[in-house]
Amino acid sequence: MSPGGSRRHRQFCGLGRPRCRADVHCCYAPGVEAMGGRPLRVGVQLPEVEREVRWPEYVAMARRAEELGYDSLWLGDHLLYRFDDGTSHGPWEAWTMLAAIAASTSRITIGPLVAATAFHNPAMLAKMAATVDEISGGRLVLGLGAGWNETEFRAFGFPFDHRVDRFEEAFTIIRTLLRDGAIDFDGKYFQARDCELLPRSPRPGGPPLLIGSKGERMLRITLPHVDAWNVWFSDTDNSPAGVPPLRDLVDRIAREVGRDPATIERSVAVQVRLPGGIGRVQGAYAEPRFTPLAGTPDEMAEELRAYARQGLAEVQAVLDPITLESIEAFASVLERLDAGSS
Repeated sequence: MSPGGSRRHRQFCGLGRPRCRADVHCCYAPGVEAMGGRPLRVGVQLPEVEREVRWPEYVAMARRAEELGYDSLWLGDHLLYRFDDGTSHGPWEAWTMLAAIAASTSRITIGPLVAATAFHNPAMLAKMAATVDEISGGRLVLGLGAGWNETEFRAFGFPFDHRVDRFEEAFTIIRTLLRDGAIDFDGKYFQARDCELLPRSPRPGGPPLLIGSKGERMLRITLPHVDAWNVWFSDTDNSPAGVPPLRDLVDRIAREVGRDPATIERSVAVQVRLPGGIGRVQGAYAEPRFTPLAGTPDEMAEELRAYARQGLAEVQAVLDPITLESIEAFASVLERLDAGSS
């Protein structure tokens, strides 16, 4: 159980919310204890642009991760990368893939890490999230962010200016529709006039919200409302030692906006090097600027325990290479975590 796990479970599943439908996983993450006895939840990010992956391989990886006891599955929300060597790569559209994965699994938590609010009308994004939450039986965690890759914004016709201003309006519409089911909003960038979200998400109040950002303004906008916070492995230098400055930043801003920091779950992505890996940085193959997590299963499990000791409730493993065989190999680390201290 993660530190404070039982309290968090009560927090997210019992704070005066109406009861969920009998067929819905009402208390899925954030706030849910990890599988087995592991000290934190462990998810895996499915392929993005490391190589071209077709649907049969995606669904095989998703189902195998569920069978092996991973806690969550995540997809990046990107459209196009162009690299210095002149090549271009693009992933499949995230929400279509999430819906298919939701229909193909039964237990594991799923979510975008994270969904760029700029890629969809915000009311429509709320509708899409509610739909995927329904298909999954209440297993969606809605990760949100402003986006960062100007190449894909320009190529697909999305405005790149005033991204945080646009995010603030979009976030207001999305969270209000998912929580309350209706909004009348007339902003500078987005409108949702007399808008209703019907049918509603299967969980009262909608799916849990996660913010993926270390920007102070983004945190001030979101920390009063989100259930969880996440950053990418490059933000922590892929090390537990990189967590405290960011954790302290979240704590400080949470207090400044009137939020108890203890009610916000923390998670980070962790890059993992397995046999055959050649390096992965921000979706590209390159020489890493930091040391990937590697070693024996016992050594990797102990490193993940160090993340738990920093107060993290979950890590998302970004496996290099990301293959079915890698998902199976890394499951030995989960077994070590479930078994307790090495």
